[in-house]
Amino acid sequence: MLEQWRDRPLGECRYLFLDARYEKIRDNGQIRDVAVLIAAGLTPNGKRQIVGVSVSLSEHEVHWRTFLQQLVARGLCGVQLIISDAHEGLKAARQAIFGGVLWQRCQFHLQQNAQAYVPRQELRAEVAADIRTIFNAPDRPTAENYLTRTLQKYSKSAPRLTTWLESNLPEGFTIFGFPKSHQRRLRTVNVLERANREIERRTRVVSIFPNESSCLRLISALLMELDESWQMGRIYLNLDEGTVNSSS
Repeated sequence: MLEQWRDRPLGECRYLFLDARYEKIRDNGQIRDVAVLIAAGLTPNGKRQIVGVSVSLSEHEVHWRTFLQQLVARGLCGVQLIISDAHEGLKAARQAIFGGVLWQRCQFHLQQNAQAYVPRQELRAEVAADIRTIFNAPDRPTAENYLTRTLQKYSKSAPRLTTWLESNLPEGFTIFGFPKSHQRRLRTVNVLERANREIERRTRVVSIFPNESSCLRLISALLMELDESWQMGRIYLNLDEGTVNSSS
């Protein structure tokens, strides 16, 4: 039943959210980390759905590439935007399988990543507030203007931060080309937050899985239950509101 659910046919999905987490398994007497890849999307009626899950010890890009290829083979189509973190393996796989699809880097992870480049503890809250101001801008030109001012502000006190912000923060601006009523839902991978919380709550009890199959089995059961509740629940996002501005 779980395998049938994981392999069920897919269809149109305008927005695709991708995330990964790690669990521990025993492998030939060794305790190893396995990557758990999860994909969620929005059906044409605006409801959330879990479209895929995979567990593997394999190298990250190979795992992500195989996972995304399987989604396409199951019929996933119509994707206009992918929302995820900037994991290198995912980036390479995404470009190979969904090369023409726009990408929104998760703003929450960008906020977290930026803190590694803040030179002094007392600057962290101020930098976080400045980044929020940029992300909360009403449109992309305003966000870019705020970013320019922020780069000037920290150019002398935090040069490594400004270099990082200039290269990375615009990857969180893609949503400005999408309907304003959709943007708040597309800023981060928070659509999977509940899923990850529930998985963590249950896997913490297990601690270490005896193998990959047992890990995949439990997580699949949790996600199938969540998927059913999403399908029975209310609309997450009205996809009929607004149109995509491909020039932004």
